[in-house]
Amino acid sequence: MPTLRIAQDDAADELLGRDPLALLIGMLLDQQFPMERAFAAPRLLADRLGVDALDAAHLAGADPDELTRVFQGPPALHRYPGSMAGRTQELCRLLVERYDGRAENLWGDAPDGRTLLRRLKELPGFGVQKASIFLALLGKQYGVTPPGWREAAGAYGEEGAHRSVADITGPESLAEVRRFKQEQKAAAKQERAAQA
Repeated sequence: MPTLRIAQDDAADELLGRDPLALLIGMLLDQQFPMERAFAAPRLLADRLGVDALDAAHLAGADPDELTRVFQGPPALHRYPGSMAGRTQELCRLLVERYDGRAENLWGDAPDGRTLLRRLKELPGFGVQKASIFLALLGKQYGVTPPGWREAAGAYGEEGAHRSVADITGPESLAEVRRFKQEQKAAAKQERAAQA
């Protein structure tokens, strides 16, 4: 079981390390919301449901209004609890339909990094960037290393990079990733200003 330090909360990180569905949901929620809170949300979700591990079939079949209430909290599991409850349910339905309800089946038999990246991009809420970052996270911290995974993950798969959640192993690397993202935003802002 991998030891993760993404949420910067022991109980949340412990769940992420042993429950692939929790890790996948954390990645799903990591948009327009603080990264640590997104990855801590699966622990809150499990606590509110009274379970030790998340179950895709249970979430897929849950009453949508009830699941939205669970996401609303307080505290809310996401800035947009209603839409993210719905997207989580869509994700779990896809896992039930294609992967026997087990997140790890998504990558367990992937013959190569390109195939795994394609599978990740098919998930609700996973575009190219999110899929690439999650592939890098699986390879760098979860021991999922099909041939060509680094190439398929692009820059996010680079050794020693500090670009994304895939590179966060504690408070220091979190600060480095934040610095990188701030530099990227500043550079993009300068480029827009230069084009104006």
